[in-house]
Amino acid sequence: MPSLSEAYRAHPVHINHKHPDFNSLQELPESYTWTNLDDHTINSNNIMKDSSSNSSVPIIDLSDPNASKLIGHACKTWGVYQVVNHGIPLSLLDDIQWVGQTLFSLPSHQKLKAIRSPDGVTGYGLARISSFFPKLMWSEGFTIVGPPLDHFRQLWPQDYAKYCDIVLQYDETMKKLAEKLMLLMLDSLGITKEDIKWASSKAQFEKACAAMQLNSYPICPDPDRAMGLAPHTDSTFLTILSQSDISGLQVQREGFGWVTVPPLHGGLVVNVGDLFHILSNGLYPSVLHRVLVNRIRQRFSVAYLYGPPSNVEICPHAKLVGPTQPPLYRSVTWNEYLGTKAKHFNKALSSVRLCALINGLFDVNDSNKSSVQVG
Repeated sequence: MPSLSEAYRAHPVHINHKHPDFNSLQELPESYTWTNLDDHTINSNNIMKDSSSNSSVPIIDLSDPNASKLIGHACKTWGVYQVVNHGIPLSLLDDIQWVGQTLFSLPSHQKLKAIRSPDGVTGYGLARISSFFPKLMWSEGFTIVGPPLDHFRQLWPQDYAKYCDIVLQYDETMKKLAEKLMLLMLDSLGITKEDIKWASSKAQFEKACAAMQLNSYPICPDPDRAMGLAPHTDSTFLTILSQSDISGLQVQREGFGWVTVPPLHGGLVVNVGDLFHILSNGLYPSVLHRVLVNRIRQRFSVAYLYGPPSNVEICPHAKLVGPTQPPLYRSVTWNEYLGTKAKHFNKALSSVRLCALINGLFDVNDSNKSSVQVG
């Protein structure tokens, strides 16, 4: 998928830090110590103790006839939801988690054979957003775009094929689910597949771009002063996250502060990305999220980042704009937007905004939000 590769190649990210062997660190290094607690660490006073559904990320059964309406409400009020009865076999979810666990359990010197280059998008490395923060994050990742054959041969010279097969099967299955969720989200806005020019034919819809991100959050000796993944939004239409049975993912909701997204056996987390935020003209906000770490167990997750074809212009849909609802954003391709993200980071969305407040409609993302990865 050239759009991702081209965008990152044009805007290389140089992280001037060696990749650590987290297992060998008995104390939290200064370079990983986050001191701005008010902005970056959990504050119990900011989290609602209310156990009502209003303070919990919505869980939606995709077999529910009202799934589209429920998804629409979740996107508008949260920017994130969890899905069950999504059709992805539990065995496949277990398999992809196993690939991640096996990969990150390799010795450091072995993982570094598949290191991501500064102008590359695939391979092993620290979070790309690291370059925008003064402190490093207690995590490691592996990005996959297209078949992972070359990198997996470097990691597992003898039995790379079985790992490749699982990744390719997961990619194929996730793509179908992403298309289904995309259509449900569009439907909740009164938009049909035929209303989306690039998606009106099956052949075009299959040209959608995607990337897979394997994440590891090792056991941390001082989790209260560390950050697994700093607050950010995703550049995608939507991101589908499979998380292990360890808590860590949090989303920010106005009036509630940081809310934990608890692991749900067999469930998948779906969050709205910046491009869908633009397409919906700000009705469905891209959600700010982060990942915390712990001192007990290592946490793993797999993110499937789904976006449009590389050359397609994304803008507020015609059905959502009018004399009293002007477009809030200009047209942008995913390729261009990824370049903007790599350059401007937390100001990327505002950089394509035409206006912040018109006739009562405002940009809910008008704050210091970051971008690129998901935990």
